[in-house]
Amino acid sequence: MKNLPIGIQAFDKLIEGDYIYVDKTEIIHQLVTTGATYFLSRPRRFGKSLLLNTIKALFEGRQALFSGLWIENQWDWNKRNPVLHFSFDAMSYEQLGLEDAISQELKSLAKSHNLELKAPDYKSQFRELIQQLHETYGKVVLLIDEYDKPIIDYLEQQTIEQAKVNREVLRNFYSVIKSADEHLQLVFITGISKFAQVSIFSHLNNLHDITLSTQYATITGYTQHELEHYFEVHLQAVQTVLGVDRQRLLDGIREWYNGYSWDGVRRVYNPFGVLRFFAAQRFTNFWFSTGSPRFLIAQMRKLEIFDVENTPANNTTFERYDIENLDLTSILFQAGYLTVKELDLWTGDMILDYPNKEVRQSMYQFLIDDLAKDAHRTDTGLTIRNLKLAFTQGNLPQVREILDGLLADLPSEVFDKKSEGLYHGLIHLVFSYLGMYTQSEVHSARGRADAVVQTTSDVYIFEFKFNKSAAEAIAQIKQKGYADKYRNSGKKLTGVGVNFSTDTKGIDEWVEKGV
Repeated sequence: MKNLPIGIQAFDKLIEGDYIYVDKTEIIHQLVTTGATYFLSRPRRFGKSLLLNTIKALFEGRQALFSGLWIENQWDWNKRNPVLHFSFDAMSYEQLGLEDAISQELKSLAKSHNLELKAPDYKSQFRELIQQLHETYGKVVLLIDEYDKPIIDYLEQQTIEQAKVNREVLRNFYSVIKSADEHLQLVFITGISKFAQVSIFSHLNNLHDITLSTQYATITGYTQHELEHYFEVHLQAVQTVLGVDRQRLLDGIREWYNGYSWDGVRRVYNPFGVLRFFAAQRFTNFWFSTGSPRFLIAQMRKLEIFDVENTPANNTTFERYDIENLDLTSILFQAGYLTVKELDLWTGDMILDYPNKEVRQSMYQFLIDDLAKDAHRTDTGLTIRNLKLAFTQGNLPQVREILDGLLADLPSEVFDKKSEGLYHGLIHLVFSYLGMYTQSEVHSARGRADAVVQTTSDVYIFEFKFNKSAAEAIAQIKQKGYADKYRNSGKKLTGVGVNFSTDTKGIDEWVEKGV
């Protein structure tokens, strides 16, 4: 059984250590033989670094590493190119400052190629190094990984001014690439975000952005075929441990870890989740354990936007993204919380949604934890499962107690500023999360109940009010006919009117009535 390549980004270490390598060399060959200057945006933990590392080994002519792979007999191994491989993830820019960190890295790269730089500043050194490499060894392959990390890190820390300073440094750094075109064989830049081209790459008008390209939609991540082909032995092992048939196992893996798409058609698995699933041999949420996206959650709370399912977008949505225009949809998409559900190739219009159960569950939990802070609640997921149990048992007093506990922990601005948006946001999140365990719907459109929960015997129709009355909520359920669509279900129909009071900081009225 080959080893699982958890956390391994070095192609040589992966091959020599007998780890599983999902062969992407055919699509890599297509990339490097049909173009010269590329940009790719993908979320964290999606294989970008391994992709660049593989290209590096290819141009260095390390033939033995590619034995048995598609490209082995499709490449001229006698031809080699010098490779400049930058990884901003490995630079000490927080300690040194970005300019000095880049300069230090350039000198180190020059030394590794037996060259010495004499230019006084990082921009001139970059130009000098590319020119020297070309003159000494041949045209240069330039690979830049995590190009945006010096900006993203400071945005996440909400140090906007430093992010702007670093943006200017990077703009100057990348401007060298255009003037060095005659010395370059290939340029490939990867990152998490795609800042507006005029912001960072204003000089690179020949940059081919393949982020939403159908042609390269599966260049990172695992396709269904790749999962079943390369992980067959691990699938057999997990199937034995879980005691399920193959189809049920594949359905579970797909529900939890698949769903990412950049063209609305081809869908891939997140390698991070899949590898950890095979290592743990159980279904669990690995995404949540990587930590809360504090900057993202803060933006959603500031804008009071908590319902992001089926979000409309367009190609231009991502073209305008910049430090001065931190569009929430772009942030969610680039961070991997939303993916392309549908795409109209004629217009560029698209619908974005959560890719899978793992990411959806994580976002619900991050947001509920942010809106309903409680030091004594150690597991929001358990709270939601207890809510499901209460509904299943028809225990509405317990449902009220759980909801009241969550609502009582709402932020102070709900009570001080009478902010109804945060209240309804939490309601939406709780019932959406509940929908992952039982039949629960949450609505925001007029003419529909706020939430509906169905069990095998009952339908509970909720209407939530804010500083009004539960009686008004019940009257609305009846007048609007919210129960009508369930009358043929054969189930008991119960309307639940709930009023939340900012004075008592909780549910002050709760009325249950047959409807």
